[in-house]
Amino acid sequence: MKIAVVQASSQAEKNALIYGTVKKYAPDADVINFGCFADDETRFSYIEISVLVGLLLSSGAVDFVVTGCSSGQGMMLACNNMPGVLCGYIPTPQDAYLFAQINNGNAVSLPLGEEYTWAGRENMDKTLAKLFSEPFGQGYPKSEAARKLEDTKLLKKIRNSSQISMPELLKALDKSLLEKVLSKKDIVGYVLENGKDDELSSLLKDL
Repeated sequence: MKIAVVQASSQAEKNALIYGTVKKYAPDADVINFGCFADDETRFSYIEISVLVGLLLSSGAVDFVVTGCSSGQGMMLACNNMPGVLCGYIPTPQDAYLFAQINNGNAVSLPLGEEYTWAGRENMDKTLAKLFSEPFGQGYPKSEAARKLEDTKLLKKIRNSSQISMPELLKALDKSLLEKVLSKKDIVGYVLENGKDDELSSLLKDL
């Protein structure tokens, strides 16, 4: 499993904490840290990062993304506008576990600007521990697992039917936004090297 870590620049000081915690609780995964880092010259908003999350997931370059912003809500909403992304908001361990087991999505958003005293760091640790505590998509509660999993399949089918493709989205984006997104060369380069969507890779080379 390939897991990308990337959060908005406003919470760059939390990046090392997120990355280290994901590595701790997903030891068998290939975890790639894309920042954003405190010393980056360019700063990226949660909107811009959400498009990059979409690129990583829709291309097949990674299997899962751990992200976040100050509230966590904005990033979750923005990511869910991206083709092929099903992102959950996980402020607590219980939310993380239920999202993994019932919704079986491919991205999660953490609230990174709230209560980051010792208690905030402890909550993140417990939240990511619970997220990766069991294989995803087993259903919950166990007595209703079959029904829950069927509902999740239906949700994903409806989302796929209602969304345009990532290449179509990139072509429709405002030029200034697209240029900003594509300036994050580490992610764009990783998608070109590891992505499985030939149409998307071809378009990125031409943009």
